[in-house]
Amino acid sequence: MGQVRYEVEDRIAFVTLDAPETRNALGDALLDELLAAVERAGADDTVRVVVLASSHDRVFSAGGDLKAFASDTPIIEKYAGLDRFPRLYALIGGLGKPVICAAGGDVLAGAFGLALACDLVIAREGVRFGCPEINVGVFPFMISALIYRNVPRMRANQLMMLGEPIDAREAERLDIVNVVVPAEDFDATVRDWAGRLAAKSPLLMRLGKDAIDATRDLALPEALSALQSQLALAFTTEDIKEGVTAFREKRAPEWRMR
Repeated sequence: MGQVRYEVEDRIAFVTLDAPETRNALGDALLDELLAAVERAGADDTVRVVVLASSHDRVFSAGGDLKAFASDTPIIEKYAGLDRFPRLYALIGGLGKPVICAAGGDVLAGAFGLALACDLVIAREGVRFGCPEINVGVFPFMISALIYRNVPRMRANQLMMLGEPIDAREAERLDIVNVVVPAEDFDATVRDWAGRLAAKSPLLMRLGKDAIDATRDLALPEALSALQSQLALAFTTEDIKEGVTAFREKRAPEWRMR
Protein backbone atom coordinates (compact mmCIF):
# COMPACT_ATOMS: atom_id res chain seq x y z
CA MET A 1 0.00 0.00 0.00
CA GLY A 2 1.26 3.49 -0.83
CA GLN A 3 2.40 6.05 1.69
CA VAL A 4 1.09 9.11 -0.17
CA ARG A 5 -2.50 9.67 -1.33
CA TYR A 6 -3.25 11.80 -4.39
CA GLU A 7 -6.70 13.26 -5.08
CA VAL A 8 -7.92 16.12 -7.27
CA GLU A 9 -11.05 18.06 -6.40
CA ASP A 10 -12.22 21.43 -7.74
CA ARG A 11 -8.84 22.13 -9.42
CA ILE A 12 -7.01 21.39 -6.14
CA ALA A 13 -4.56 18.48 -5.82
CA PHE A 14 -4.56 17.08 -2.29
CA VAL A 15 -1.27 15.29 -1.64
CA THR A 16 -1.65 13.52 1.70
CA LEU A 17 1.14 11.85 3.68
CA ASP A 18 -0.39 8.54 4.73
CA ALA A 19 2.06 6.47 6.77
CA PRO A 20 0.65 6.94 10.28
CA GLU A 21 2.51 3.94 11.68
CA THR A 22 5.80 5.84 11.21
CA ARG A 23 4.32 9.27 11.92
CA ASN A 24 4.94 10.00 8.24
CA ALA A 25 8.69 9.64 8.58
CA LEU A 26 10.33 10.96 5.44
CA GLY A 27 12.08 7.79 4.36
CA ASP A 28 13.24 7.12 0.83
CA ALA A 29 10.05 5.34 -0.27
CA LEU A 30 7.72 8.05 1.05
CA LEU A 31 9.87 10.80 -0.44
CA ASP A 32 9.87 9.07 -3.83
CA GLU A 33 6.06 8.87 -3.73
CA LEU A 34 5.84 12.49 -2.61
CA LEU A 35 8.12 13.66 -5.41
CA ALA A 36 6.05 11.72 -7.93
CA ALA A 37 2.77 13.15 -6.59
CA VAL A 38 4.00 16.76 -6.69
CA GLU A 39 5.39 16.24 -10.20
CA ARG A 40 2.03 14.78 -11.22
CA ALA A 41 0.23 17.84 -9.91
CA GLY A 42 2.65 20.12 -11.72
CA ALA A 43 2.07 18.34 -15.03
CA ASP A 44 -1.74 18.33 -14.74
CA ASP A 45 -3.19 21.41 -16.44
CA THR A 46 -6.47 20.97 -14.55
CA VAL A 47 -4.66 21.43 -11.22
CA ARG A 48 -4.18 25.02 -10.08
CA VAL A 49 -3.24 24.56 -6.42
CA VAL A 50 -1.47 21.83 -4.43
CA VAL A 51 -2.25 21.11 -0.77
CA LEU A 52 0.24 19.05 1.24
CA ALA A 53 -1.54 17.42 4.16
CA SER A 54 -1.34 14.47 6.56
CA SER A 55 -3.75 11.68 7.49
CA HIS A 56 -2.28 11.52 11.01
CA ASP A 57 -4.40 13.35 13.57
CA ARG A 58 -1.46 14.67 15.62
CA VAL A 59 1.62 14.69 13.37
CA PHE A 60 2.10 16.17 9.92
CA SER A 61 5.50 14.48 9.76
CA ALA A 62 8.18 13.60 12.29
CA GLY A 63 10.87 14.30 9.69
CA GLY A 64 13.63 12.06 8.40
CA ASP A 65 13.71 8.32 9.04
CA LEU A 66 16.02 7.94 12.06
CA LYS A 67 16.31 4.19 11.54
CA ALA A 68 17.81 4.85 8.12
CA PHE A 69 20.25 7.38 9.61
CA ALA A 70 21.64 4.76 11.99
CA SER A 71 21.56 1.81 9.58
CA ASP A 72 24.62 -0.02 8.26
CA THR A 73 23.91 1.06 4.70
CA PRO A 74 27.18 2.09 2.98
CA ILE A 75 27.89 5.81 3.26
CA ILE A 76 27.97 6.27 -0.52
CA GLU A 77 24.40 4.92 -0.75
CA LYS A 78 23.22 7.17 2.07
CA TYR A 79 24.81 10.16 0.36
CA ALA A 80 23.17 9.33 -2.97
CA GLY A 81 19.77 9.11 -1.30
CA LEU A 82 20.07 12.52 0.35
CA ASP A 83 19.28 14.29 -2.92
CA ARG A 84 15.58 13.61 -2.39
CA PHE A 85 15.21 16.50 0.07
CA PRO A 86 16.78 19.24 -2.09
CA ARG A 87 14.96 17.86 -5.15
CA LEU A 88 11.65 18.11 -3.31
CA TYR A 89 12.28 21.62 -2.00
CA ALA A 90 13.40 22.80 -5.45
CA LEU A 91 10.44 21.10 -7.12
CA ILE A 92 7.97 22.96 -4.90
CA GLY A 93 9.72 26.27 -5.55
CA GLY A 94 9.74 25.78 -9.30
CA LEU A 95 6.34 24.13 -9.64
CA GLY A 96 4.64 27.21 -11.11
CA LYS A 97 1.58 26.54 -8.93
CA PRO A 98 0.94 27.66 -5.34
CA VAL A 99 1.55 25.00 -2.71
CA ILE A 100 -0.15 25.12 0.69
CA CYS A 101 1.19 23.21 3.68
CA ALA A 102 -1.86 22.16 5.71
CA ALA A 103 -0.16 21.68 9.07
CA GLY A 104 -2.82 19.71 10.92
CA GLY A 105 -0.21 18.11 13.19
CA ASP A 106 3.33 18.63 14.44
CA VAL A 107 5.82 19.66 11.74
CA LEU A 108 9.26 18.46 12.74
CA ALA A 109 12.79 18.10 11.38
CA GLY A 110 12.88 17.58 7.60
CA ALA A 111 9.15 18.26 7.46
CA PHE A 112 9.85 21.71 8.91
CA GLY A 113 11.95 22.34 5.82
CA LEU A 114 9.14 20.97 3.67
CA ALA A 115 6.69 23.45 5.20
CA LEU A 116 9.10 26.35 4.69
CA ALA A 117 9.52 25.34 1.03
CA CYS A 118 5.77 25.82 0.50
CA ASP A 119 4.20 29.13 -0.50
CA LEU A 120 1.68 29.28 2.34
CA VAL A 121 1.34 27.48 5.68
CA ILE A 122 -1.97 27.06 7.49
CA ALA A 123 -1.59 25.65 11.00
CA ARG A 124 -4.09 24.02 13.30
CA GLU A 125 -4.19 25.48 16.81
CA GLY A 126 -1.86 23.58 19.13
CA VAL A 127 0.54 22.04 16.60
CA ARG A 128 4.27 22.44 17.02
CA PHE A 129 7.10 23.32 14.65
CA GLY A 130 10.74 22.53 15.22
CA CYS A 131 13.95 20.75 14.38
CA PRO A 132 14.80 18.37 17.24
CA GLU A 133 17.58 16.56 15.35
CA ILE A 134 20.31 17.82 17.70
CA ASN A 135 18.65 15.89 20.54
CA VAL A 136 19.51 12.59 18.87
CA GLY A 137 22.99 13.51 17.71
CA VAL A 138 22.06 14.86 14.27
CA PHE A 139 21.96 18.43 12.93
CA PRO A 140 19.36 19.90 10.55
CA PHE A 141 21.95 20.44 7.85
CA MET A 142 19.92 20.87 4.67
CA ILE A 143 16.86 22.50 6.16
CA SER A 144 19.10 25.11 7.78
CA ALA A 145 19.22 26.82 4.38
CA LEU A 146 15.43 27.18 4.42
CA ILE A 147 15.30 28.13 8.09
CA TYR A 148 17.86 30.91 7.60
CA ARG A 149 15.83 32.28 4.69
CA ASN A 150 12.65 32.43 6.76
CA VAL A 151 13.58 32.92 10.43
CA PRO A 152 15.71 35.66 12.08
CA ARG A 153 19.24 34.41 12.73
CA MET A 154 19.18 34.22 16.53
CA ARG A 155 15.81 32.47 16.62
CA ALA A 156 16.98 30.12 13.87
CA ASN A 157 20.02 29.22 15.96
CA GLN A 158 17.81 28.68 18.99
CA LEU A 159 15.55 26.31 17.06
CA MET A 160 18.42 24.30 15.59
CA MET A 161 20.84 24.26 18.55
CA LEU A 162 18.43 23.73 21.45
CA GLY A 163 16.13 21.45 19.47
CA GLU A 164 13.03 22.70 21.30
CA PRO A 165 9.82 23.14 19.30
CA ILE A 166 7.63 26.22 19.22
CA ASP A 167 3.85 26.25 19.11
CA ALA A 168 1.76 27.44 16.19
CA ARG A 169 1.11 30.88 17.69
CA GLU A 170 4.82 31.53 18.13
CA ALA A 171 5.41 30.28 14.58
CA GLU A 172 2.81 32.76 13.38
CA ARG A 173 4.51 35.56 15.31
CA LEU A 174 7.78 34.67 13.58
CA ASP A 175 6.01 34.63 10.17
CA ILE A 176 6.72 30.93 9.73
CA VAL A 177 3.00 30.32 9.23
CA ASN A 178 0.33 32.52 7.66
CA VAL A 179 -2.58 31.75 9.94
CA VAL A 180 -3.47 29.60 12.94
CA VAL A 181 -7.04 28.31 13.13
CA PRO A 182 -9.04 26.22 15.63
CA ALA A 183 -9.25 22.50 14.92
CA GLU A 184 -12.93 22.70 14.02
CA ASP A 185 -12.21 25.32 11.34
CA PHE A 186 -8.98 23.85 9.98
CA ASP A 187 -10.21 21.80 7.02
CA ALA A 188 -12.67 24.49 5.92
CA THR A 189 -9.94 27.15 6.07
CA VAL A 190 -7.55 25.05 3.97
CA ARG A 191 -10.23 24.49 1.33
CA ASP A 192 -11.23 28.16 1.37
CA TRP A 193 -7.67 29.38 0.82
CA ALA A 194 -7.03 26.74 -1.85
CA GLY A 195 -10.27 27.66 -3.61
CA ARG A 196 -9.41 31.34 -3.62
CA LEU A 197 -5.99 30.59 -5.08
CA ALA A 198 -7.53 28.34 -7.73
CA ALA A 199 -9.72 31.25 -8.86
CA LYS A 200 -6.68 33.35 -9.87
CA SER A 201 -5.15 33.33 -13.35
CA PRO A 202 -3.05 30.13 -13.59
CA LEU A 203 -0.84 31.78 -16.18
CA LEU A 204 -0.05 34.89 -14.15
CA MET A 205 0.35 32.77 -11.02
CA ARG A 206 2.93 30.66 -12.85
CA LEU A 207 4.76 33.69 -14.21
CA GLY A 208 4.78 35.28 -10.76
CA LYS A 209 5.92 32.20 -8.88
CA ASP A 210 8.63 31.48 -11.46
CA ALA A 211 9.84 35.06 -11.09
CA ILE A 212 10.00 34.76 -7.30
CA ASP A 213 11.87 31.47 -7.55
CA ALA A 214 14.40 32.87 -10.03
CA THR A 215 15.12 36.16 -8.24
CA ARG A 216 14.84 35.52 -4.51
CA ASP A 217 18.60 35.08 -4.06
CA LEU A 218 19.77 37.66 -6.61
CA ALA A 219 21.26 41.02 -5.74
CA LEU A 220 18.71 43.86 -6.03
CA PRO A 221 19.87 45.29 -9.40
CA GLU A 222 19.86 41.86 -11.06
CA ALA A 223 16.52 40.98 -9.47
CA LEU A 224 14.88 44.20 -10.66
CA SER A 225 16.20 43.69 -14.18
CA ALA A 226 14.83 40.14 -14.32
CA LEU A 227 11.48 41.22 -12.84
CA GLN A 228 11.19 44.04 -15.39
CA SER A 229 11.46 41.45 -18.15
CA GLN A 230 8.84 39.25 -16.49
CA LEU A 231 6.44 42.17 -16.16
CA ALA A 232 6.91 43.00 -19.82
CA LEU A 233 6.13 39.37 -20.64
CA ALA A 234 2.98 39.53 -18.50
CA PHE A 235 1.81 42.56 -20.50
CA THR A 236 1.66 40.35 -23.60
CA THR A 237 -0.83 37.89 -22.10
CA GLU A 238 -4.57 37.91 -22.68
CA ASP A 239 -5.19 37.14 -19.03
CA ILE A 240 -3.81 40.47 -17.82
CA LYS A 241 -6.14 42.27 -20.22
CA GLU A 242 -9.08 40.10 -19.15
CA GLY A 243 -8.34 40.68 -15.46
CA VAL A 244 -8.32 44.46 -15.81
CA THR A 245 -11.41 44.44 -18.05
CA ALA A 246 -13.33 42.22 -15.63
CA PHE A 247 -12.39 44.49 -12.74
CA ARG A 248 -13.64 47.56 -14.58
CA GLU A 249 -16.84 45.78 -15.62
CA LYS A 250 -17.35 44.45 -12.07
CA ARG A 251 -17.58 40.79 -13.10
CA ALA A 252 -15.66 37.61 -12.50
CA PRO A 253 -12.77 37.15 -14.96
CA GLU A 254 -12.74 34.32 -17.47
CA TRP A 255 -9.13 33.28 -17.68
CA ARG A 256 -7.88 32.31 -21.13
CA MET A 257 -4.58 30.94 -19.84
CA ARG A 258 -2.65 32.58 -22.63
